[in-house]
Amino acid sequence: MENNASKIKNLAHAEAIDKFKELVKHEATCLFTTRLTQVPLTTRPMSVQKVCDQGNFWFLSAVDSDKNQEISIDPRVQLFFLNTSDYEFLTVYGKASITRDPQKIDELWTDIAKAWFPEGKNDPRVSVIKVTPEEGFYWDTKDGKLVSMIKIAASAVMGKTLEEGVEGTISVR
Repeated sequence: MENNASKIKNLAHAEAIDKFKELVKHEATCLFTTRLTQVPLTTRPMSVQKVCDQGNFWFLSAVDSDKNQEISIDPRVQLFFLNTSDYEFLTVYGKASITRDPQKIDELWTDIAKAWFPEGKNDPRVSVIKVTPEEGFYWDTKDGKLVSMIKIAASAVMGKTLEEGVEGTISVR
């Protein structure tokens, strides 16, 4: 049986970036939260276009959106990822910045983005949000949902404490 210390695995630098990319590959939609000092928090679903090799999260957004306005006032944001099919979870705190760089828009553009920007990548409302992570935390079952469910059921039947998964801080610094 593992002890709690063996369940903790803090990730930094390349390992952290790899974890970001792995999770976003499985689940690209997150809850993007702004106005972190005001309750209730302002949260909306957003799709990550890319996690770059520096560990930054990239999104397409409308320049006139509430989110962009909120970022211009306070760039602190929190991203919440839930990949329930594999029991992977991640929260990332960081600073957001906004650009209208046509090269970056072109790099991140997908056909699905036309649903929000009917004029295409040259739509004057298109902007890019870059979230630079400062700190985060992840939870991962190691075995995926099916095996985890079997282990949970077996632990319940046997009356034993479940020792499952790994968790830790995550930082690209």
